[in-house]
Amino acid sequence: MPRLSEVIAALDALWPPSRAEQWDAVGTVCGDPDAEVTRVLFAVDPVQEIADEAVKLGADLIVTHHPLYLRGTTTVEAGTFKGRVVHTLIKNDIALHVAHTNVDSADPGVSDALAGALDLRITGPLVPDPSDPAGRRGLGRICELDHPETLREFAARAAARLPRTAQGVRVAGDPDAVIRTVAVSGGSGDSLFDQVRAAGVDAFLTADLRHHPVSEAREQSPLALVDAAHWATEWPWCEQAAAQLDAISERHGWGLRTHVSRTVTDPWTAHAPSVSTPSISGAPN
Repeated sequence: MPRLSEVIAALDALWPPSRAEQWDAVGTVCGDPDAEVTRVLFAVDPVQEIADEAVKLGADLIVTHHPLYLRGTTTVEAGTFKGRVVHTLIKNDIALHVAHTNVDSADPGVSDALAGALDLRITGPLVPDPSDPAGRRGLGRICELDHPETLREFAARAAARLPRTAQGVRVAGDPDAVIRTVAVSGGSGDSLFDQVRAAGVDAFLTADLRHHPVSEAREQSPLALVDAAHWATEWPWCEQAAAQLDAISERHGWGLRTHVSRTVTDPWTAHAPSVSTPSISGAPN
């Protein structure tokens, strides 16, 4: 069995921490470098449900996309929810490793997995990494559909192929508009509107779209916007990452067993569709 330090070295080779944004907090949060690793659990969020799942599974390592301590802390006291996660992990000899923005721009990365889940053909990165001579790394991906379809049909494709969440998929644009090219970016993507417009695509699928940026984007161009849940757009990466580690394990003869958490850690739990429309005076009908 490999030691934790060997597995972490392999993960860092896939997603170098040096490629993370300066504000980010990636790397190993807890764990004994000399401990043996037999089972690895991949998940989006390092929350208590995932820690408990790892204990039940008998995992030695959890790899998450989101950091546990993004802004630092002065305590890991178990009375805090993050401290309780740390206590659970240490008591059960479970390591935690985070790969966040260093995975967002990787080749393959989060947006590759998102495009794959939607069965889109990738033509290149949305925001290329200038340090990559091959031109494959960078934020987001520009994609082509296998055949043209309406925005309504494309949104239905996303709703059917991404994990189910309370939010589902929201659309801004003419539902009958024809979609041939799409930009995708896993996680929050409304900071990329300028680059998406410059790419000349028909639609942009991402998460966490806010009222004012969407309103302004729709005024500036006919670009259609498709807003899925943050967790749902990043979860496909877990399967991709597990497959990458499986390949490394097989190459080294490690015999690792990798698992992808199916626990839905999206914070939204229910959705009530609107049923009334406002009158001219603003009061509901």
